[in-house]
Amino acid sequence: MAKIDVNKVAEVLKKNEISPAVLRRVMEELNLAAQPDPGEGEKPPPMKKQFVILISDPEGRLPKNDFAGWVLQIPESESVATTQDRVFRAAYDWNTTKKGSLLPVKTVGEAIENVPAKFFKETDVWVKTKTPVLMIRTDNEIPKESSR
Repeated sequence: MAKIDVNKVAEVLKKNEISPAVLRRVMEELNLAAQPDPGEGEKPPPMKKQFVILISDPEGRLPKNDFAGWVLQIPESESVATTQDRVFRAAYDWNTTKKGSLLPVKTVGEAIENVPAKFFKETDVWVKTKTPVLMIRTDNEIPKESSR
């Protein structure tokens, strides 16, 4: 429904020659109705989250090579070691649904790409990248600039 300014309503009522007493009562009621209810719109503070990268390393190649993985978020107060179990739980829940039984997911990659966000949210996991992203190793050192 379209929202109309209370002042415009007053102008329309004046143009249609409404008595001043009725106009005043109508405007008072409209002003009361236009005020938001106390407590309405107050949201609880957002949950703090931390980023986690779940690395795809099926052959156990860490730490020699570059890898592909997914960026996920979990609550800040939770251990990152629970991330994989959370993804498994969301996949199990998906596979028990009617659509999930028709298109079950068998790998973590399939789960992250195909399972709806609703199932991940129930296990407090937020998928930030549905497709794998590359991870590059670093020695965490910045090389010194060579003198010229």
